[in-house]
Amino acid sequence: MADSARELLDRIRREVAGEHGENRFLPLVAAGRVPVGVIGALAAEESRIVPGDWRAFLTLAARAEDPAGRAFFSGLAQGESLALPLLPPLAAAAGLDEHAVRAYRPRPGCQAYAAYVGWLALNARPEVAALAMLTNFAEFGAYCGSLAGALREHYGFADDAVAFFEFFGSPVPELEEQGLAAVQAGLDAGVSFDGAVEIVRLLQGFELLFWNTLAELAGHPAG
Repeated sequence: MADSARELLDRIRREVAGEHGENRFLPLVAAGRVPVGVIGALAAEESRIVPGDWRAFLTLAARAEDPAGRAFFSGLAQGESLALPLLPPLAAAAGLDEHAVRAYRPRPGCQAYAAYVGWLALNARPEVAALAMLTNFAEFGAYCGSLAGALREHYGFADDAVAFFEFFGSPVPELEEQGLAAVQAGLDAGVSFDGAVEIVRLLQGFELLFWNTLAELAGHPAG
């Protein structure tokens, strides 16, 4: 019997779990060992990533043939639009004004994830891209929730400075249900998910590359 969307998602999550190692940045922030300037770099990197993801999700929404896929990616795009104004307070708390954010030189390791999301927007079936994004939600949300708490505790960041992380760290069950509906529509229509594991592996690898590039910037390269 073929997998349902939920079974397919759970199976792929299990298959790729831990394959690329650990997020080395989060424990450093949790211990207060990351220079505040690196938190500013994170904000500046995200100021490039969020608009790109926004456009990518709108592209996927336009390409989706099923209403469930259009609703899912439109919802993701709306989330990016709401998150973008939350970045300037984060950057300011880390000592970067608007001019400094514009002058910041992004790092390839931090931008690889967004570049791959852009590639998916043009080359992947939207149903497969939906599955890939779903695999990343739980981990990314947990990362953001941890960062919000650590930045309050160790860096004294105020509510507005951690709002970006709290936004993405808040569970949105209905969004996952929309994504599962998009995947299920693809399964029901006979869309092939044979290459989905490879796409998920790459997406998860680029996600960790983002955080571990920041760990290296903080002076903690892989041992």
